[in-house]
Amino acid sequence: MKIGIANDVAMAAEALRRVIAGTKLHQVLWIARTGLEAVRMCAENRPDLVLMDLNMPELDGVEATRRIMAESPCAILVVTGRPQDSVNQVFRALGAGALDVTATPILIPGHDQGAAQLLAKLRTMEKLIRHSGGLQPRSATPAIERAVPGLRSLVAIGASTGGPVAVARILAGWQAPPECAIVVVQHIDENFADHFAKWLGDQLTMPVRPIEHGDPLMGGTVMIAKSNDHLILDENHQLGYDAVPKDYAYRPSVDVFFRCVARHWRDDAVGILLTGMGRDGGEGLLAMRRAGKTTVAQDQASSAVYGMPRAAAELDAAQLILPLDKIGPFLRNTTGGKS
Repeated sequence: MKIGIANDVAMAAEALRRVIAGTKLHQVLWIARTGLEAVRMCAENRPDLVLMDLNMPELDGVEATRRIMAESPCAILVVTGRPQDSVNQVFRALGAGALDVTATPILIPGHDQGAAQLLAKLRTMEKLIRHSGGLQPRSATPAIERAVPGLRSLVAIGASTGGPVAVARILAGWQAPPECAIVVVQHIDENFADHFAKWLGDQLTMPVRPIEHGDPLMGGTVMIAKSNDHLILDENHQLGYDAVPKDYAYRPSVDVFFRCVARHWRDDAVGILLTGMGRDGGEGLLAMRRAGKTTVAQDQASSAVYGMPRAAAELDAAQLILPLDKIGPFLRNTTGGKS
């Protein structure tokens, strides 16, 4: 990949350059010292991926991400020191179109803290950029007929690029009824998933909790996938995580969870596929539609990246294609609850 670095701290930029150069697989195309310079360099010499810091002169990383996605769209990975201390900025950047977040590596003799994590992120970014085509269904498992006691409906939401802000917008101001469970599968690194859950909880009136392996579905609560493994719903209606399929570029995969809902959930369900890069979720949403569930995809105009919803539209997987500001009201009218 050709990679641009946007970071005003010379030592941090050099650490990133050294990690990239050490792979012999990627090329540093340019280094920008301000957010405005990063926007200009993307327009003049667009990279495959930008490593974007959050705090920079002229334009911060959030606004630089927004400008790049509007003017010269490309993949953006937020790379910043101690991202857990900048949760609001991180999620604003993800809402503006960044794909993921990781910490800036610290390189000193005999110590390469963060380098392996960054390299793992680069491998994932490369797969996401190059990945195309649908995913193959997993082998079918007989579904059971009984429902989870007390629950009558399930809302399954999948999102990637721009997803955190989109999820917050469609759920804002709503208290789902106690018989409705809500599960969100957002492409985000497991090291930041708990921060996502806390951030989302600050935006909503409903409780938000990360999903632990073996948790049951909970009504009136937003449950968040928190692992790089895939979230599953088994035949006993318990939630859990599974590393298989290992070769999926998208982790956790929306397709995997949507297919589980189609296979195992016998009551009413709504599948919602929001903004995101790639094609994850389209095949799973189609499985839900074929199983008689209600399916919705975000429209192009309101999507930060119209990749995942486009895949659903091309497959005729979505019964409804709606702008983001219409999805929340539709959800309330469909499932009930208080606004």
